[in-house]
Parts: sequence; C-alpha cells; structure tokens
Amino acid sequence: MSAIDPITFAVIKSGLDTIVDDMAYAVMRTARSPIVRDVLDYSVTICDRQGRILSQAKTVALHLGAVPDAMDVVLERFADNLFPGDVIVLNDPYDGGMHLPDIFMFKPIFSGERLLGFSVVIAHHCDVGGRVPGSNASDSTEIFQEGLRIAPMKLYERGEPNRTLLTIIEKNVRLPELVLGDLDAQYATCNIGEREMLRLFARHGDALEGYFDRLIDYGEALTRKAIASWPDGEYRFTDHIDGDGFSSAPIPIVCCITVRGDHLWVDFAGSSPQVKGAINSTLSFVKSSTYLTIRCALDHDVPNNAGVYRCITVTAPEGSILNPRMPAPVAARALTGYRVVDTVMGALAQIAPKKLMAAGEGGNTVVAIGGYHGAARKPFVFVDMINGAWGGRADKDGVEGITNPSQNMSNLPIETIEARYPLLMEEYALRPDSGGAGEFRGGLGLVRQYRLLADSAVLQLRADRHEHPPYGLFGGGPAASSRNLIDRGGGFEVLPAKVTLEIGKDTVIRHEQAGGGGWGEPVKRSRAAIAADIGNGKVTPEAAARDYGGTR
Repeated sequence: MSAIDPITFAVIKSGLDTIVDDMAYAVMRTARSPIVRDVLDYSVTICDRQGRILSQAKTVALHLGAVPDAMDVVLERFADNLFPGDVIVLNDPYDGGMHLPDIFMFKPIFSGERLLGFSVVIAHHCDVGGRVPGSNASDSTEIFQEGLRIAPMKLYERGEPNRTLLTIIEKNVRLPELVLGDLDAQYATCNIGEREMLRLFARHGDALEGYFDRLIDYGEALTRKAIASWPDGEYRFTDHIDGDGFSSAPIPIVCCITVRGDHLWVDFAGSSPQVKGAINSTLSFVKSSTYLTIRCALDHDVPNNAGVYRCITVTAPEGSILNPRMPAPVAARALTGYRVVDTVMGALAQIAPKKLMAAGEGGNTVVAIGGYHGAARKPFVFVDMINGAWGGRADKDGVEGITNPSQNMSNLPIETIEARYPLLMEEYALRPDSGGAGEFRGGLGLVRQYRLLADSAVLQLRADRHEHPPYGLFGGGPAASSRNLIDRGGGFEVLPAKVTLEIGKDTVIRHEQAGGGGWGEPVKRSRAAIAADIGNGKVTPEAAARDYGGTR
C-alpha cells in the first residue's frame, strides 16, 4: 500500500484489540476448571493468514511468544489441508507445543474458500494424564511419563468433531468433564474470534490485509526506534535455579544481549545442559520469555504483534536446559521460563535502567494435590499457582499479592479452594520482611498453608529461590528466600524446593514465598517510608534496624 488512512488504521488496530479482549472474557466465563476460570492460566490471540500475530489479549504473556513456532508447525503440516470449520489442536512440546497441560487450539478463518487468518486459544488443562495428578511434576525423567501427547491434528474437520481424538483424551485424563469442558470453552472462544474477524473483513474488504501488513510494520518500527536509542554493546547477566529436584547443584541461566543498531541478539550460550528433572524448556518458550521481557522495556504504545519479534534474535544451544533434545521432560518448564525472564531483565537493566524492576518472587510456586476423596472415591486435582511480588522499581516500591509480570494470572480464592477440594486453608497472608531492602523496597511474598482433609493424596511442590534469592538492582538488597514446610503431626519440617510425595489426612503444607528484590541503596530510603512499613507490619522493627538503621 502506498498510503493508508490513519483514522482507518487506528480503527482497525482498536478493533483487533477489542476482538482479543472479547475472546479473553469468553474463556473466563465458559471454562470449567478453576485453573482456567479463576487462576486465568490461558491466552488468546488473532493471527493473519500467514500465521503472524496481529493482536494478543492481556492474558498469559509467557504463552503468546510461543505461538509463532506452533503456527509454523500447523501451517507446514496442514498447508493444503485447511477448510472452513476445521480446528487444529496440539500440545506436544517436541511438535509445536510447550508442555503437555497447555493445549493449543487454532481455528482457520475463511471467507468462502479464502483463508483470512486464525483464531488461537491456549489453555492450561487441569490434567492430561501421566504418572501424577495435574501432569505437572518436576521429578519426571522423560516426556513419556508426563501425560497424553497430542501431535498437531484436527479436533474438528469441516465442522464435525473428531470423536476418536475426543475419546482418547477422555480416557487418558483424570477429570474428563473438566478437560472436555475447557476444550469446549476454547472452541467457543475460537468461534467468537472467527465471527468478529469476519465482521471486520465485511466492513473493510480486501484493503484489510494491507492494513494488517502496516500494523505489523508499525510494531517493528517502534521497536527498532527504541533499540536504536540504546547504546551498542554486549550486556551479560547470570541467574540460577536451585536444582532440578534430583540434584541440588545450582543450574546457571546465562544471557548475553548484543545491541547493534536497531536489532537485538539474545544468546543463552553457557547455560546448563539439559537436566534429568522436568524443568527443561523448549526453545519456543525461551523465545516467548525473552520477547515479553524486552517488551517490558519498550513504551506502552508499541503494539503486541509479530513486528516486535522481527527485531529480536534468540538462540540457545541444542541439548541445553533451554533447548532440550527428546525425550527430556518439560512439565515444570515454567520455572525455567521465569528464570529466563529474570536473567534477561538483569541484562536489560544495564541498558535501560529506569525501565526495569529488580527480580520478583521467582515466578509462581505450584502446589498440586491430587487423589480420591470420600466413599465414592471421587477424583480431585488441585493446582494452586501462588503469585506473589514484584521487585522494587526506579521510582516505586514493588507490589505484593500480584501476578508475576510474565503472567497476568490470579491467585485462587480461598472460598473456591474450600468449596471444591478436600482442603482447609489455614493461612493466606503477606510475609513480613520478605521484600529486599532498597531506596524502593521489594514487594512482599505470600504465605499459603493448607490442611488435607482427604485420607491420602499425592503432593507435588514446584518452587525455587530457596538457595538463590531474587536479586536487587543498583545497590538494592536481595529478597528473603522461599521455604516449603510440612507438618505430619510432629511439627514442621523443611522440604526441598521441588518434591513429589504421598501425604495423609491432616497433613499441613506451608509455602513461604520469596519477595521481590530492592532497587537502589537502602540508605536513600525515606524515613517516612520505613515508618509506614513498620506501621503496616510489612517490615519488623528488627529488620528495619538491620537494613535501614531504624526510623531515625
């Protein structure tokens, strides 16, 4: 297009944003399982006919940067075999997916026989089979233990459901009503995206695709402008994961960002080789973690589309924890994605210090408890993703009781937990003194304490930051480390960061989450802010005296 109408351009951009927001609300209102409906572990986006992201909702950002790689697999596999009414699903990490609970759904959008784009929904399902309830254990040792692998295939073909695939799913998961119900929610949402995109095409006609090209170019142009303002050079940062659950040896994540002109190269050479435990991460997920972190350093008006990705090249050695070879397990790969976010953020802070915060809580902690309850032996799978704290920022304290910046998720309400599961919540609180000291203090981590009311269950804990607390920036202090505790009736004992074990009735599980790191030197913190922290119970007088010299 030689010229565009700026008003029409703005209308189309806003129209796409509205479509994905409507889709996001549809998932929340129609999903069956709490992990989707209440925790909000899902994502939606709209792609053009080439599979390029046009707009994405404010859902789980960690998912969305993996869509391009999954879309490439779908387009290659079904290049000449897509028809109106088709729906493609996949979850295999080695065939376009991320980990097995995240099921991708793609619905091609047609006007007559002409392909116009794709409606895409990703949802984290409460169970996809495998050796443990929830299919998310960090101590699996190969992908075959982790659940049902779905290669890219049609769930619907020309509008007709694939009963064979649906039956296979139904027979391989512990909670088929919830899993099939969430698939229905994804399907309904894809239909909403299709309907609204067809309305957009009806309104703007063939010119619309030209505007799509310009919208992606616009995202690229704004991103390149920002990168070009950054000083050329190499910027390095290393962070660590505590261990993989089998070994306590620290696992390094090493990042080198090269700024050259208006392009970024992000290389993870030097990171750990792939590990025995299930914290390995697919390269697509590493790309997603990297894209979203760099996006945090850009201005808010940069559109979240494929143009941003054109400006960033991400590489990781094959056979590493960030690009594993089959059949490496990946169920708990989110933890590694969070550490990629922290590592990239640490490198970026050297480039754009006012844009980035200190490390947050380390990503959500997953507490999964599953088993059978009552005389009827009714199966239950409880998956709690504890979202905690941001690090301090250049002009503000960290926030607490909030989602990690990479997620846009929510903490599961106590009322939902106690109504749906054989669990009693004994504590849900902020953890005093857990935020790192600084001119701007890190946010506080959370405490969650559960008592099992069923006769027995399998507990899975996926936590981190026990040995390597969240870092501070520019003189700010690290946050408090996290802790897992268990009381089987004889008092609390400390558990490893990552563990799977059998537990009995009245067992109490307690997680004390790390806080966020501090930003800036503690000596510069205002006396009024310290006094307010003490008055609000966020910092004890003893910690204030240790870190700040008290209130005087």
